[in-house]
Amino acid sequence: MHFVTGGAFNGKSKWVRTKFPEAKWISAYSGESESFPEEAEAPVVVLEGMEQWVKASANSREEWTKVLEKWLEWEQVDSSRYVIFIGTDISKGIVPIEKEHRDWRDRTGWVYQDLVALCKQVDVIWYGINQTIKEEVQ
Repeated sequence: MHFVTGGAFNGKSKWVRTKFPEAKWISAYSGESESFPEEAEAPVVVLEGMEQWVKASANSREEWTKVLEKWLEWEQVDSSRYVIFIGTDISKGIVPIEKEHRDWRDRTGWVYQDLVALCKQVDVIWYGINQTIKEEVQ
């Protein structure tokens, strides 16, 4: 599994499309819901908009971990399978005044921490340039 993060409109999607042109995209920004691995139709799947799915979901951190672990299991069944998660970093800047926005920001941060722990590679994209901050050699 691979996590790509960075600021809004910093080139995350473009960078992933360049690296994985064959991937099947599932995007929260297009109103699609996060699929479960059984529904994946391609060996390379991109799940874009993690922060939006966290916002729209009532899932707890533990429930999100189970979702992420299902994707990890799906990936491990076949060596040609690969999952790329894209999530905007919403942790920087001024802390929101509204409790619901603070809660969303906190839950997203926890989900990202759990996701990073499961991923073999993590890239941060700023202004279209990537920095690999985690890469496990296979």
